[in-house]
Amino acid sequence: MPLGKVQVNNLNLGQGDIKAIERHFLFIGLAGHADEESQLFSVGAQTDLTDVFADSNLREQLIAAQLNAGQNWTAAVYPLAAAEDVFHAIDLANEVQSFETIVLCDSQNTAQKLTDTHDYLFSLQASLGRFVSGLVALPGIDKATQTWQQYEAATIALQAGLAAHLVVAVPQLHTNNVGVLAGRLCNRSVSIADSPMRVATGSVMGLGVAPIDSAAAPLSLATLNTLSQARLSVPHWYSDFEGVYWGDASTLDANGGDYQYLEHLRPVHKASREVRVLAIRRVGNRTLNSTPNSIELNKSYFMKPLRAMSKSTTILGTPFPGEIQAPIEGDIQIVWTTNKSVVIYLVVRPYNSPKEITVNILLDLSND
Repeated sequence: MPLGKVQVNNLNLGQGDIKAIERHFLFIGLAGHADEESQLFSVGAQTDLTDVFADSNLREQLIAAQLNAGQNWTAAVYPLAAAEDVFHAIDLANEVQSFETIVLCDSQNTAQKLTDTHDYLFSLQASLGRFVSGLVALPGIDKATQTWQQYEAATIALQAGLAAHLVVAVPQLHTNNVGVLAGRLCNRSVSIADSPMRVATGSVMGLGVAPIDSAAAPLSLATLNTLSQARLSVPHWYSDFEGVYWGDASTLDANGGDYQYLEHLRPVHKASREVRVLAIRRVGNRTLNSTPNSIELNKSYFMKPLRAMSKSTTILGTPFPGEIQAPIEGDIQIVWTTNKSVVIYLVVRPYNSPKEITVNILLDLSND
């Protein structure tokens, strides 16, 4: 009779948390001092930005972002050397950290730069499996030479005809607009599925001085509406209502596209990042096979991120919805195309959010 043997294996079923990178942005722009150049800095809500960075446009955007992001804000900062290629710098930063969004703080003044930015961000999905969006600063008004009408025409022309759903273009009307928006998008008091337009989030903070044009005319809601209709992300205010707020974080997606608003893109990117990790763990794993029991088991497995994102809470009768609606029957399909290849389809449903509210008031003059 052979000798007895006992073997105990500790199996890793991959049931743990997946590292979240939501609200962790990379800020990139020209350095204010040579000592900062070509380095990746980690900053947070407690960082004294004026002590770490020299005076520059980059520092101005960071200060605005930190103020609007509030508690537990973290970010990475890469100050560029004068002749440094911005995309190469982002590649170097991605070797160290992962980011939800890249913030290009220096104003881009050609349509080609917007296209190149989108193409680069899209390439990160192929090269690194990372789903990344971008906030791109556009020039503010030149008050010495431009009227508001001239500025509107020039700025709208920058994005005309572009299809770039990963890019949000932000005119630097107050010199620090892209930093303000970046901070508002990182604020943890709201979810990644909330629009920066959400008034209940509060007024924006630290917005720069209100601009004027060459005729000394102030920035008006008419100009903001014109820019907003052209897919540009701008601040906003309401007559007889205190505070300055924000409009949509509109992307440069094509007309009719699914991702015209960043609050739709961000949950899909989050789901993509988490499902990708789950899929990697199933490569070569016969737990995923074509039998009915396996398909049902793996439907539950791959729906885990969506179920977590859909969790809602009700406090004092007020509902606080999750990032997406709860999945329903049929929202996942697993299809075997060959005996070695499987295709999985997942449905992500955002909540509706009112951005235009009409109130009709009726007068009742009856005597009853």
